[in-house]
Amino acid sequence: MAKTEDISFGYLLSDVTLLFRKHFDRRAVKFGLTRAQWRATKMLYHRPGLRQTELAEFLEMEPIAVGRVIDRLQSAGFVERRPDPKDRRAWRLYATEQAHEVVDDMERIARGLRRDATTGIDHDEMAQMIAVLTRIKENLQALDGSDEPVDPAG
Repeated sequence: MAKTEDISFGYLLSDVTLLFRKHFDRRAVKFGLTRAQWRATKMLYHRPGLRQTELAEFLEMEPIAVGRVIDRLQSAGFVERRPDPKDRRAWRLYATEQAHEVVDDMERIARGLRRDATTGIDHDEMAQMIAVLTRIKENLQALDGSDEPVDPAG
């Protein structure tokens, strides 16, 4: 009987991710934002007022790297820093009106790419794929708290 763990899918997931990023970057090049800048802008669009450390956690990046991203976004007019009323040493981050316009355009690009990437795939198939990937993600996240050794052959 075939076992689920005998089906290799890691490289396929990686290939799909790389192709999706490549095609997104090609379509979004006119905005002049790196992927990290785009992700930070979108996060601040949806969660205005984050502190830099909070943004770094959401983006799963180091705070110093997020600081450089924010510096560039601020120089380009996409993000503004405002003093934190509760902590005068801290700053709160907000997407500007210019960023709001770009986020709307970028979301249209992403929607179009998803449409192109899912040609011939119906809604139920997508829902099942999302459910399976979510379970795989949860299983892998559960390993973070586990003391089990990781098999490098994976």
